[in-house]
Amino acid sequence: MPQLRLALAQINPAVGDLAGNAAMIAAAVREAADLGAHLVVLPEMALTGYPLEDLALRASLIEASRTAITQLAATLLDDGLGEVVAVVGYLDGDVGSQPRSGAPKNQPRNAVAVLHGGQTVARQFKHHLWNYGVGDEMRNFVPGDTLNVIQVHGIDVAIAICEDLWQDGPSAAADAAEAALLVVPNGSPYERNKDDLRLELCARRAREGACALAYVNLVGGQDELVFDGDSLVVDANGDLVARAAQFSPEVLVVDLQLPPATAPMPDPDARFFGLRVERTVISSDPVASYETAAIHSAVRLDDLAEIYTALVVGLRDYVAKNGFGTVLMGLSGGIDSTLVGAIAVDALGASNVFGVSNPSVWSSDHSMSDAAELARRTGLQFDIVAIAPMVDAFHQAVKIDGLAAENLQARVRAVVWMALSNQHGHLVLACGNKSELATGYSTIYGDAVGGYAPIKDVPKTLVWQLAAWRNAEALRRGDQPPIPEGVITKPPSAELRPGQLDSDSLPPYELLDAVLDAYVERDLGSAQLLAEGFDADLVARVIALVDKAEYKRRQFPTGPKISRRNFGRDRRVPITHRWREPPPR
Repeated sequence: MPQLRLALAQINPAVGDLAGNAAMIAAAVREAADLGAHLVVLPEMALTGYPLEDLALRASLIEASRTAITQLAATLLDDGLGEVVAVVGYLDGDVGSQPRSGAPKNQPRNAVAVLHGGQTVARQFKHHLWNYGVGDEMRNFVPGDTLNVIQVHGIDVAIAICEDLWQDGPSAAADAAEAALLVVPNGSPYERNKDDLRLELCARRAREGACALAYVNLVGGQDELVFDGDSLVVDANGDLVARAAQFSPEVLVVDLQLPPATAPMPDPDARFFGLRVERTVISSDPVASYETAAIHSAVRLDDLAEIYTALVVGLRDYVAKNGFGTVLMGLSGGIDSTLVGAIAVDALGASNVFGVSNPSVWSSDHSMSDAAELARRTGLQFDIVAIAPMVDAFHQAVKIDGLAAENLQARVRAVVWMALSNQHGHLVLACGNKSELATGYSTIYGDAVGGYAPIKDVPKTLVWQLAAWRNAEALRRGDQPPIPEGVITKPPSAELRPGQLDSDSLPPYELLDAVLDAYVERDLGSAQLLAEGFDADLVARVIALVDKAEYKRRQFPTGPKISRRNFGRDRRVPITHRWREPPPR
């Protein structure tokens, strides 16, 4: 059977940086060509970055993307890469022809271009629409109705973009395209507990289509989303052939032996996963027989390693892509800020991480010593700015007590952080976790301030697990654990009044997170929670806390999504509403 050397280039583009992304694509094609690849496939929207959200509606970006894909084809030719066939995701569309509310209506298309010989020889538009939960990014995308089959060195290769692969249809439909290989450019974000759905789906589709299947994905962070790569190839039996690393850019090269093309033109009524088939012959002559390269297949990370890596990548790219050089956070000596400090050092390097301890009259000795010990172990920059004199000065001007006085301390700390941010250009990190965010257990304009919240989507019980995992990983590598053991074992406290513990205001975190998983992640109502065995008073208490705190969540900084129901992107309920869950009985 004919041979084909395929390269899957999982890259980390920046949204809107067409010139930078084009250079990145050209470098990946060069690397693939140097490794002898005949066909290079890049991810969905590789040229523009992804997701574009409402940027996709701008005629200027549509036109710039169309120009850039033409220029990229010419650049590849000028660089001596014209014989390589490159499949590149980009933004296409129809601009300005239909009025909408008195303004031109731009119709964007999520597209891929097939580049060869300095030309765009074929285009594929996305058939099914998708968005990631906010802004309904794809709502105005015009669906495609065709599937392109390109013939490369005598082998038919079909193209489907991302979610087109998820659409069910009769198994016989795949045979209509008579393709030996299906390539699928993707922009598929990471989610916790996603298991191996991609491999299962690709294997099923390969068996249905009786063809090999190659799935290539983005890597890197984009606002809340983190793309994890994990590109893969399966054969026609659905068996895994090769797999790229998670979360890292890589050019995965695979040698395939595939059936030769048999039909010069498709049946006009042929359908492939619901799409009409069009064929473009690029090269019909098989390549001369060659020695195949060794097969590479990366080992997948375990669950905690995946999550921790996603948090590191999300923070690293948010900082880099938004032009920040350094970050700053308040270090309380508690588990949340300590974990964020470790994540920040892993993401950015210790010299770019600044921690500030802000002791008050109620701060314990261990809170200050634990923060200092984190700095010693990781090498992050550490300073102490006591807030007691500032708090006293405020009390002399404004008479407050109780909760208002407790929250004052948190807000004075926030003023210190933001002042240092303004003075030195640091990005302030908010250290709140998902359990606190869910229940409103944070001080708005206090510990909730910042530009990015690395553990916003991490429940408290998972915070402890990640801290223990990071220390164990350090020991495995022969390094000193970054997180002091006492931080992991001591009871959590905001230290805003004498002897305060989180358990004074919240249920034990093990119970709280179990209820939040049911109510927030699985959208169960009070009756269903009761049926799962939760105590009625606990259910009523937690639901009330969650429902009351929506206005706080809307004002919390963005942070990396690791769950199916990330606050802000996936789960939004009205701030103003009068629906209340029926009391559990």
